[in-house]
Amino acid sequence: MTIHSGHPFPTPDDPVRRLRGRLGGTVSLWTAGDDAERAGLTVTSWLVAGGEPGRVLALLDPDAELTELLLETGRGVVQLLSWPDRDLADAFAGTVPAPGGPWRLAEWVDTPHGPRLATSATWALVGVESAVEVGWSRLVTCTLDDLVVGDDPEPLVHRRGRYVPPGG
Repeated sequence: MTIHSGHPFPTPDDPVRRLRGRLGGTVSLWTAGDDAERAGLTVTSWLVAGGEPGRVLALLDPDAELTELLLETGRGVVQLLSWPDRDLADAFAGTVPAPGGPWRLAEWVDTPHGPRLATSATWALVGVESAVEVGWSRLVTCTLDDLVVGDDPEPLVHRRGRYVPPGG
């Protein structure tokens, strides 16, 4: 990763990007793989659809290692991040340095779908159902194969390029 003084995005005046930033969203961490190869990505462009089974849909960076590994293995883990996970979210987003890699910043539980953040109270094991290109993203639809919904006293929310404090 290279630290530079320029704007992190090539088109800061992009009105579509500005609109998306105003929507805000709960920050999730998507992970896939195993001890031999694993990848993770911070994702806020996602939603949940009810049904049998339920589904999660996400707009993922088509060039991200996570997207490639998720599509290759056909499964992954989606976990919600909390306010204390801000540094972890930034590390997996690639916006801050993580000496030794972002995996060293937290404790992980191995699952058949990929690594799960040990401290996450809400998480889902997902199976890839489909993936299509949408604009500059890959729209990935996953089935909810297993789901745990825990307490959420300090959710990590991202709006307009910043984290919003709990209750803020």
